[in-house]
Amino acid sequence: MRYVVATRNRHKLAELERLLAPLKLELLPEHVALPPETGATFRDNALLKARTAAAALNRPVLADDSGLSVAALGGRPGVRSARYAGEGASDRANLEKLVREMSGRADRRAAFVCVLALVDPREGRELVVEGRCEGVLADAPRGEGGFGYDPLFVPDDLGDGRTMAELEPGEKNAISHRGRAAQALLRELGLRS
Repeated sequence: MRYVVATRNRHKLAELERLLAPLKLELLPEHVALPPETGATFRDNALLKARTAAAALNRPVLADDSGLSVAALGGRPGVRSARYAGEGASDRANLEKLVREMSGRADRRAAFVCVLALVDPREGRELVVEGRCEGVLADAPRGEGGFGYDPLFVPDDLGDGRTMAELEPGEKNAISHRGRAAQALLRELGLRS
């Protein structure tokens, strides 16, 4: 079975294809409009996108919503992670804003969160899974890999102080929020034990 992913971002599609093999994925067709992400939670936004696209296409649709939740900021940037420095903000602008807001703060705990929602209108089925990667924020960005907040986020899992942007892709996928959500979805679909 083929699943439409509620995105037009080819990089996100490629990442999900790697994480969700053997599922067959394709980009959202241009004629399908996605709603604004108005939900209060990652779950709300993922379901909103998946339900909207599934209703328009009458096909199974997979959507994700993800971001960074910082304890000292009351969970911000949260669902506004991609727009933290304003609508249309670049990854760099978002990262710089977070660095400024975290300056001098002792509590540096944070978590990357990813919610994947799969809506199949033909079967009347909705699956929602969450993946989390706990860690802390470095004082300054490090590393050339990854994107978004990766240069600032130090995952707890490895214990060696490297940021997500300093990890090899395979290392990152094994512990990332999106990788964990993908594994949970494959288990729900009976494709992993």
